[in-house]
Amino acid sequence: MSEPLVLREDQGAVAVLTMNAPARLNALSNAMIAALADAFDAIAADDSIRAVVLRGEGRAFCAGHDLREIQAARDAADGGEAAFATLFANCAAMMQKIPALPQPVIAQVQGIATAAGCQLAASCDLIVAATDARFGVNGVNIGLFCATPMVALTRKVAPAVAFEMLTTGEFMEAPRAQSVGLVNRIAPVADLDEAALTLARSIASKLPAAIRLGKAAFHAQTGLDLPAAYAKTGQTMVTNLMRDDTSEGITAFIEKRPPTWG
Repeated sequence: MSEPLVLREDQGAVAVLTMNAPARLNALSNAMIAALADAFDAIAADDSIRAVVLRGEGRAFCAGHDLREIQAARDAADGGEAAFATLFANCAAMMQKIPALPQPVIAQVQGIATAAGCQLAASCDLIVAATDARFGVNGVNIGLFCATPMVALTRKVAPAVAFEMLTTGEFMEAPRAQSVGLVNRIAPVADLDEAALTLARSIASKLPAAIRLGKAAFHAQTGLDLPAAYAKTGQTMVTNLMRDDTSEGITAFIEKRPPTWG
């Protein structure tokens, strides 16, 4: 039997998910999208996991949708329209599982993250990239504007930066991607695994309830007007403060000792 398209390895409280189709540059085929969706669902239900690292096997993070699969769908009587609609609906549903996960998700990007692969990275909460990694929404180069990748990208970077990437189809190198806010940290490729795990372990060391409440509030307040955002986040602060483990954290800080959390 062939290996699974998505591998999972738990390292303590950190789940490492690896897209495992290196010969196809981890392209988002229908099967890969379904495998990622299943992996995210399993992690969402796993209270032992406090952070997630998403990576790609081989020389690329993800090269976007499987263009051979897309072209093959054109043989259908409708020219592929139904298959395309299903593909993008399933992909959008999978992408939305990432911000909906209770646990923060870190994209570990090596090689290229292009088109829907860039969308996948940008859908994650954080990105750690190799110094020579490249990001692009390059569909325009083959006559296909990256409209769905645009959704995640415009929520990460300034509109003018996103529009430049979308209309030129040019790759953005990791250092510039960090300067425009797409990437959080960069590291030499030899140190990339450890850099991503170090960030994940730092997050996993915090009170899980606070991180879960905080991630949900972070995404919920995005796009709200100022009064609504403060109302939403104010209630989050109240909910967080009402927890016994939060009270213990504050008391420990005052008493200058480590908190005792279960």
